[in-house]
Amino acid sequence: MSVQDETFMRRAIALAAANVGRTGENPSVGCVLVKDGVVVAEAATAEGGRPHAEEQALAQAGAAAAGASAYVTLEPCGTRSSGVASCSERLAQAGVARVVIACADASKFAAGQGEARLRGAGIVVETGLLAAEAAALYTGYRPAF
Repeated sequence: MSVQDETFMRRAIALAAANVGRTGENPSVGCVLVKDGVVVAEAATAEGGRPHAEEQALAQAGAAAAGASAYVTLEPCGTRSSGVASCSERLAQAGVARVVIACADASKFAAGQGEARLRGAGIVVETGLLAAEAAALYTGYRPAF
């Protein structure tokens, strides 16, 4: 991974940090979408926990998400308790080419499901970038099991 990757992940971490403690039982996640070295969208989990960071960023980016890289502080969800499309499904449907994930999520709604769905869709997935910095955001997060 490059210095540029670190820069974009640090931005995602900063976005998530700004909402820690405001997202209900959901973790505060940051997502930055980058295409051709330019940020096309960015978001953090909204107050109360919905909408998720990825879905907000994808909505902002629109068609520009196709072929983009997504920098996400926590593994995108593989399923949603509400039954709507998960973040991993949304990233795949949008045509994102690469997803860089800082931390794994042990929640029953993620726990490797999100990463597996992305890989199954042919998306390049890289994990662990700035994991220690991102993990500090989730010390109070108690995932659903």
